[in-house]
Amino acid sequence: MIPFAAPVRDIRFVLEELLEHGSLSLPGFEEASPDLVEAVLEEAARLAGEVWAPLNASGDRQGCTRRDDGGVTLPDGFAEAYQAYAEGGWNGIGVAEALGGQGLPEVVASSVQEMLHGANMALGLCPMLTAGAIEALAHHGSDELKERYLPRLVEGTWTGTMNLTEPQAGSDLSKVRTRAVPQEDGSYRLFGQKIFITWGEHDAAENIIHLVLARKPDAPEGNKGISLFLVPKFLVNADGSLGERNDVICASIEHKLGIHGSPTCTLSFGEGEGAIGYLVGEEGRGLNHMFTMMNEARHKVGIQGIGVAERACQHAFAYALDRTQGRSPRSGRDDCTISDHLDVRRMLLSMRARTDALRSLALYCAAQLDLARHAEDDAERAAAQARVEVLIPVVKSFSTDQAVEIASLGVQVHGGMGFIEETGAAQLLRDARIAPIYEGTNGIQALDLAGRKLQRDRGAALEGLIDQVEATADALKASDEQAALGESLAGGAADLRAAMAAVLEAGADPEQGADAVQAYATPFLNLAGHVLCAWQMGQAALKASAAVAAGRDEPFYRAKQQSADYAIRQWLPVGRAQRAVIEAGMASLAAFDAAAH
Repeated sequence: MIPFAAPVRDIRFVLEELLEHGSLSLPGFEEASPDLVEAVLEEAARLAGEVWAPLNASGDRQGCTRRDDGGVTLPDGFAEAYQAYAEGGWNGIGVAEALGGQGLPEVVASSVQEMLHGANMALGLCPMLTAGAIEALAHHGSDELKERYLPRLVEGTWTGTMNLTEPQAGSDLSKVRTRAVPQEDGSYRLFGQKIFITWGEHDAAENIIHLVLARKPDAPEGNKGISLFLVPKFLVNADGSLGERNDVICASIEHKLGIHGSPTCTLSFGEGEGAIGYLVGEEGRGLNHMFTMMNEARHKVGIQGIGVAERACQHAFAYALDRTQGRSPRSGRDDCTISDHLDVRRMLLSMRARTDALRSLALYCAAQLDLARHAEDDAERAAAQARVEVLIPVVKSFSTDQAVEIASLGVQVHGGMGFIEETGAAQLLRDARIAPIYEGTNGIQALDLAGRKLQRDRGAALEGLIDQVEATADALKASDEQAALGESLAGGAADLRAAMAAVLEAGADPEQGADAVQAYATPFLNLAGHVLCAWQMGQAALKASAAVAAGRDEPFYRAKQQSADYAIRQWLPVGRAQRAVIEAGMASLAAFDAAAH
């Protein structure tokens, strides 16, 4: 099995050179410094590479086991690896110091998350869900709930989950039927079943805090009748100690294509007298409150995809540099490694360029989150938040779709051995496949971008990003050696601007607007993802050229120039074709009858 080495050098390039450590200059991060960030990255890389990564394959083979008492036993070593993470203070890395966290910027927390997901995606899901629970509770919980539950969630001795989906309520949460019956003491008794609950039961932490969507008996139908409730696995006494077991149990665990080390549970609430829960935030605004958690999770799912893509790259490169096959087209040797064949090089460079581009865009989004939360100027915070709302569906959807393609290419580089489980390449493809599905399918992300986000501000936030893409294109065109990159990037920006105008116009049609947005949403998001990723690689090309001219770390920057050239001149054109898809119209989709086929 190929060891995993966290991509610290490339993460530092993004943080230090592309983002210029801008988050560290914001209020609240005065104690953070570039040296501290570097030390954090190095230590996180050690945890990822030495503690988490060696359990990835064994966890996949062993999986999780539901016991007769309703508990779940994790794969060997998982509980200890999680506890090493919690004891090291990693769970609170991006949480405000006022809440007991370390208060580091989101861009640093996201970098650490990528390392951990690349090391062990199944294990990384546990703290990812806890981070979302912390965010939701911090924003919407009462002072009493925050005082009782947040400290243990932040330190990681308790973990969190989100409970949305029911057998009849998947993407359409208006059909949620779990009941929350008010009690005289202000608590509620919950009755119902939730499915697909990630890390819904396990033996790695003392307690599990479930955030559950449910309805009061007199609640109206639809989204407005849904409220959010906190339901602990073990009830918590006034002094913070654990009390009796709550009436919530794992009824079963799913047998899945991938992420076998992550227990995906069906949870049953109220098989006895009802699971005791507490209202979080305002009654009837459960979906709004849960979206605080989901937006946190959606960005992290994109980061998760990038982590798996990185590991797929490392597997493929190691195999291609070791496997001998065929005659070299240049040296004439009969025992060349497959990395010498141009078609294999095409796959390797495609994997590397795309992974680097996705990382850069996701960390740019994280830096905008820092600005939205910490900038002193109200207008600057609002503008950053608008950019975040456009970027999150792109980061979630585009990164995870690309991660599946990158992991699939990794299997292809291995040839027949990629189809054999022992190399590990197949596991990465199986694991990656869930990421485009959960936390809102990628089709829903596309509708969010082309429908809600684009229509709401008539494209103003995205237009601002396109302006930045064009500025980078102009900077590239000013250099003789990079002018071709600038021309290609400018063409991509023009395509995205034209496609945005077409989607806005179609969306305003009083008769077919909603259908048109649905028809064009996915190709539009794909075009946006390609252009924004190419923009980031254009920025990288400018920085790399300056570094090479100054004689700095030439092998790294030469490789970065090659990745940028591939991303802008060979990968971006694939995305630009999506403009033609949009302009072709929706007639074939509107006429399609699935029953007739």
